[in-house]
Amino acid sequence: MTTPFLLLLAAGVGFRLTLSWILRAKLNLDLAIPQALAGALLVLACLPSWLQPITFPLPLGVTLGMVLPDLLLTRRSL
Repeated sequence: MTTPFLLLLAAGVGFRLTLSWILRAKLNLDLAIPQALAGALLVLACLPSWLQPITFPLPLGVTLGMVLPDLLLTRRSL
């Protein structure tokens, strides 16, 4: 049985892949988030609700799934 964290991670990865594919097919855009911003989003998702400076509604699994490609891969512009 899979845990809810893995299911949320898979949902985040699936959403990111689908969004990237649609943006590339329709508008010829490449979706990329700077690594510093991706790390800041992960830190914000890990904080407890009483410590967050702004409300962040996404759970850690979804956030990690959406920013994981940006943390693992570096993209270089031509």
